[in-house]
Amino acid sequence: MSTDRLTAHGVFVEVEGLGVWLSGASGAGKSELGLELVSRGHRLVADDAIEFRIDAGNPAYLIGRCPPLLDGFIEVRGLGILNLRRLYGDASVLGEHRLDLAIALDARTEPSADERLTGRRSTVNVLGIAVPEISLPRRVGHNLAVLVEAACRDHRHRAAGYNACDDLVARQAQHLIAQAAAAANPAPAASATGSPVEPHQQD
Repeated sequence: MSTDRLTAHGVFVEVEGLGVWLSGASGAGKSELGLELVSRGHRLVADDAIEFRIDAGNPAYLIGRCPPLLDGFIEVRGLGILNLRRLYGDASVLGEHRLDLAIALDARTEPSADERLTGRRSTVNVLGIAVPEISLPRRVGHNLAVLVEAACRDHRHRAAGYNACDDLVARQAQHLIAQAAAAANPAPAASATGSPVEPHQQD
């Protein structure tokens, strides 16, 4: 068995310039989500079977591609096999892409208090490389395509050093410090005319 190649189950799409591996149990809606992302202008790399290999030019990264036999095809429940090149044109399919982010379609219940701030974030090991992973809950009414797009945009900001949760926590801390300073140094009372009240001078 090769140690630098792996065939994995799921859907591999290019979203916002990132290679995104959609994973989850059978029937989780991976292919339907992949199809919706393609309809929004993103590109399919592989459906059902993804061939990952370590990037020869940069061993810290993985490259994903579709087996040649399945290239351009996607299976969608209720519709069967679709040829995306025929439906959306050649630009809707990409030969291969670097793996940047894994998104797991999760059927778990409500997130914990911490997860409401940080999200369900972890890593998944693929051929010895830790790939960032986000778990998205599957619920009726959720627009998963929008969530995947937002996750990709947020991932780019995090890679550049910006974290929205840290930003909010810092902003709250600054607000509390300002409140404490204002309480320790109250402003002089104002008169009816709006001017500060001067102390009364005795003759």
